[in-house]
Amino acid sequence: MSNVETRPVEVRCGTPADAEHPAGAARVEVLTPRDVPLGGPRAMTVRRTLPQRGRTLIGAWCFADHYGPDDVSETGGMDVAPHPHTGLQTVSWLFSGEIEHRDSLGSHAFVRPGELNLMTGGYGISHSEVSTPRTTVLHGVQLWVALPEADRDTARDFQHHVPEPVRLDGARVSVFLGALAGVTSPVPTFTPLLGAEITLQAHSSVTLAVDPGFEHGLLVDRGDVRLAGTLLRPAELGYVPPGPGTLTLTNESDGPARTVLLGGTPFEEEIVMWWNFIGRSHEDIVKAREDWRSGSDRFGAVQGYPGDRLPAPALPHAHIKPRGNPPRH
Repeated sequence: MSNVETRPVEVRCGTPADAEHPAGAARVEVLTPRDVPLGGPRAMTVRRTLPQRGRTLIGAWCFADHYGPDDVSETGGMDVAPHPHTGLQTVSWLFSGEIEHRDSLGSHAFVRPGELNLMTGGYGISHSEVSTPRTTVLHGVQLWVALPEADRDTARDFQHHVPEPVRLDGARVSVFLGALAGVTSPVPTFTPLLGAEITLQAHSSVTLAVDPGFEHGLLVDRGDVRLAGTLLRPAELGYVPPGPGTLTLTNESDGPARTVLLGGTPFEEEIVMWWNFIGRSHEDIVKAREDWRSGSDRFGAVQGYPGDRLPAPALPHAHIKPRGNPPRH
């Protein structure tokens, strides 16, 4: 998905580290989203939890849009024209509906509930995303992963994976990236990552073993879920810094609760994120924007989309400064 804000701002990727906490203790920071309209007067609105001023990275996860359930007869659904990406991967995960994906690698695929579509931008790629006529209710998350310096100019790629859900006592887990609940996704990543949908039955609880070297974020889609003793309501994201070897999730609702668990080792590099580009300097962003504006071969062409591609917004007047995570205590 494109960041189609008409005035995208520089995002400081990296915020002051949390104060020290006892080893093994899970302390949860609650992050609330902001609403962002995607496009015109009938635009679908998404809830953007990452990035924000308080916390802009969880591992290498740098962008999280949570949308729906949207009745497409009222909102018009999703229609994002061809747009560019650099220095990142896009992770599409649906709860309901269907999205048609086309990219400049030549991929033509569909995003469906419970199926991972992962696109690697690297040096440059472009793609379009359109909800299909079969869609009545569109509901899901769109996530971005920052690529490390050694791999940020890697070649374009696209991968599709359908994880087999694991049933635990009172919970169901679908691991689309990384490892959890005894299951490892076959999809390779450039940094250690975790991505999983976890559904909890009414008033059930599950304790999951996690990598203590990871920081984690739990995005609540439906229900009221207590994470390590802290209550999270729908659309909120609970952040847990590295340290704990287990995470306990408890559904305090009378119906099923659905969550998405993200994790990864802290991303230590300084980066700049603006519009759909991730670079390491202001000059990287200027160059990527100019390459898109001029129709450079860097991003290729998307075939089959019935319309024009997205124009690049104007650059900010100020010099975009790279930021990074300060040293952890």
